[in-house]
Amino acid sequence: MSEKILWIDDEIDLLKPHIVFLEKKGYHVTPVNNVNEALELIDSEKFALTLIDENMPGISGLEAIPMIKEKDNSLKIVMVTKSEEEHIMEEAIGSQIADYILKPVNPNQILLSLKKNLQEDNLVEQKTILQYQQEFRNLSMELSYLRTYQEWAEYYKKIVNWEIKFDKVADNEFADLLQSQKEEANIQFSKFIENNYEDWLNGNEKPLMSHTLFKEKIKQEVEKEKVLLLMVDNLRYDQWKVIEPLFTKYYNKVSEDYYYSILPTATQYARNSFFAGLMPSEIEKRFPDKWFNDNEEGNKNEFERDFLEDQMKRIGLGSKSMKYLKVLNADFERKIYDDFNQHKNNDLLVIVYNFIDILSHAKTDNHIVDQLIRDDKTFRSLTSNWFENSSLIKIIKLAAESGFKLVITTDHGTVYVKKPSKVVGDRETSTNIRYKTGKSLTYDDRDVWAVTNPEKLFLPKGNLSSKYIFAKNNIFLAYPKNYNHFVNYYKETYQHGGISLEECIIPISILEPK
Repeated sequence: MSEKILWIDDEIDLLKPHIVFLEKKGYHVTPVNNVNEALELIDSEKFALTLIDENMPGISGLEAIPMIKEKDNSLKIVMVTKSEEEHIMEEAIGSQIADYILKPVNPNQILLSLKKNLQEDNLVEQKTILQYQQEFRNLSMELSYLRTYQEWAEYYKKIVNWEIKFDKVADNEFADLLQSQKEEANIQFSKFIENNYEDWLNGNEKPLMSHTLFKEKIKQEVEKEKVLLLMVDNLRYDQWKVIEPLFTKYYNKVSEDYYYSILPTATQYARNSFFAGLMPSEIEKRFPDKWFNDNEEGNKNEFERDFLEDQMKRIGLGSKSMKYLKVLNADFERKIYDDFNQHKNNDLLVIVYNFIDILSHAKTDNHIVDQLIRDDKTFRSLTSNWFENSSLIKIIKLAAESGFKLVITTDHGTVYVKKPSKVVGDRETSTNIRYKTGKSLTYDDRDVWAVTNPEKLFLPKGNLSSKYIFAKNNIFLAYPKNYNHFVNYYKETYQHGGISLEECIIPISILEPK
């Protein structure tokens, strides 16, 4: 079925050759020479797009735009104009035109505009599928040759870029194929972590990690100018890429990098390690009254400000003023916005933003959220929508206006779990779904990385015989007791603490005010 086009121009008779050209290309064009007649037609017919001359006697093209939108807000408008004056362009764009074409009009010019505005989705979808078909074999082959943490990070970024492209593709077959490739990559990535993680902690050739990131990456920024450090809990690389345009409205990106979360990829361990600049067992030793093991009562992230102040003194930033704020709800988020002037003179303003972590847990506990977040695609979409309408973006705008450099990062990512694996433990065993620590653990070796000497990974030991196990790929750990209920409750939810590309390889971006 051909697309119906309405063309409004007071000299429409002179455009007959253009109309014939478009009809040969498969478009059905209805020509009218005044706005009033056009508005009557819009009442009785459904058009995909209207071309409208900007300068007409009576009701001008600019005056007609809101009238047309009132009749049919979904109707796309392309304005034809001989003027390039800035105020006219601003007024037209502000009236939500889809495109504009400068006179003298060329038929191919119009055809390109129609294709862009009416067929863009189909064209993008076809091109994405074709490109992925060409890239599929390369991704499969490349997986066999990944040897370094840099190569793994770059490979993961390629997978994420394809995932985001497929968000606009209706054909799920190819998106499912990509997910299969990612699962295979996660199987190999788990082996890579098992073989290299301990060496990273004890050697020189290692990636940026939770406990080294502040000193090696952020310190130099704080030394030069005032910095807003935004720690978005549980922010994956794919989520960062979809919300990035919200931040680049007010900031220019200076650099985008990645770092590796320590294990377990859980807030209690990774975020404390980031703020302390120490591994967990080192934090326990330095702050015995402020570190709580998994089986101990107490708020596991209550002392992040203390840890950061201590690290700043150790690395030569003790003279810098620092304000630490943790956002746990929308009311406090708005309060930070309202009180921003009180914070803008600090050398380092830290905002810990817990929304994504809250959202991922809500998928487990809340039926409505569970229906909203059905997969990674919908998780990305909901994340973007939340940030776009949050007070945080208003805070970011104020920060840019106040001259803050912006550092955005996270503590760990999260993975969509699908496959249960049985674990048996005593009552002292930790309850996390992606890792467990305890002295009496029985498990399937194929599904976890078991660490029998936690001290080698700088992890605290609840007692002398404690060990840690980390779930691989998209596995979650389930007890035999009430097994079916447990599996149904946690299957296809978002969890963290284990080993996967999504949990371990996480973003850090540095931006400067525009």
